[in-house]
Amino acid sequence: MTDKLTDQLDAAVFSDDGLLPAVIQQWDTREVLMLGWMNREALRRTLTSGRVTFWSRSRQEFWRKGDTSGHAQYVQSAAFDCDSDTLLVQVDQVGAACHTGTHTCFDGRDLGAITMDRPME
Repeated sequence: MTDKLTDQLDAAVFSDDGLLPAVIQQWDTREVLMLGWMNREALRRTLTSGRVTFWSRSRQEFWRKGDTSGHAQYVQSAAFDCDSDTLLVQVDQVGAACHTGTHTCFDGRDLGAITMDRPME
């Protein structure tokens, strides 16, 4: 690994189970597509391959988005949040992002929360 990549991986703050949440966002529309989990190796693969790789908590294995479905995510940028414990990956999404076949994992799941306008100052 390069020194820069090692520094980037070392900067990540993983949870006690060794995982980091990764918010996946369409790069041009800024639409939030999904949330996945990465361990250090999945993060390394994502940063070095140009395709998003996750760690499957249920199957206990790596999975690269699109390898079986064809609905690939091509990395456009990646950034940590201010605490380096959450990752934002902006992608060019091909096809559906959700395993259910919907465009995003949030389609049709509005909870109907009460909303407010910001007070005028």
